[in-house]
Amino acid sequence: MMLNLLGRCARPFTPVALGAALLVFASGATAGPVTYNGVTFPQGDISFADEVVSFTLGTGGVTLPHQNPDNALGAPDYNNVSNCETFATDPAENCTFVSLGNGGELVLRFTDNALTGSGDDSFDLWIFEVGPLVEPTKVDISKDGMEWFNVGSVGGATAGIDIDAFGFGPSDLFFFVRLTDICSGGACTGRTAGADIDAVGAISTVAVSVPAPGPLALLGLAFGLLGTMRMRAKVRRPLQ
Repeated sequence: MMLNLLGRCARPFTPVALGAALLVFASGATAGPVTYNGVTFPQGDISFADEVVSFTLGTGGVTLPHQNPDNALGAPDYNNVSNCETFATDPAENCTFVSLGNGGELVLRFTDNALTGSGDDSFDLWIFEVGPLVEPTKVDISKDGMEWFNVGSVGGATAGIDIDAFGFGPSDLFFFVRLTDICSGGACTGRTAGADIDAVGAISTVAVSVPAPGPLALLGLAFGLLGTMRMRAKVRRPLQ
């Protein structure tokens, strides 16, 4: 598809039109509302965390298959298997969540959207924690990844937080969420010790229109190719 698109640059095709076409190609289709565990996200799968900023594994003996922080990215995909080691082959590959361990910390970032307040008392942020035990987690949010604001804690399972209750509203844009395990009792030890995070979603969210570095690089490459094609066309044009 990309070769065909760039091939058209040899025909009359303005830079603006080329840029628009490439941004559509890079961004993909926009999803409509989606529902997970009874919670509807009007903006679709764009609502979920996109990037792991840091992960500090806590104590308690979390085994390797349950230590991948990337499992907390994107939409919820828990497969009802609370012990990934039950898979005979590739237990880590088949794991759909990350266990924080006792006192563990996970920092996630939204890159194509921002968490905002809703302006009312509805839940704005949802934490999808899985497994048979109720494992509480402290939640902090940040606009820049440096200054943090505590917005309480969740008690496990699928739980929501109203950030308006902490003084924030629709004009506040948060890109970072920090989850810290505050487990107690039997949940603090074992192969899946601590909170088991499947996903983090911003139900009150706004899309970020600035293209990610990938699409920007692609756009720059396309303009470079377009300029090269025009120069070659001038060189090959016979003298009058």
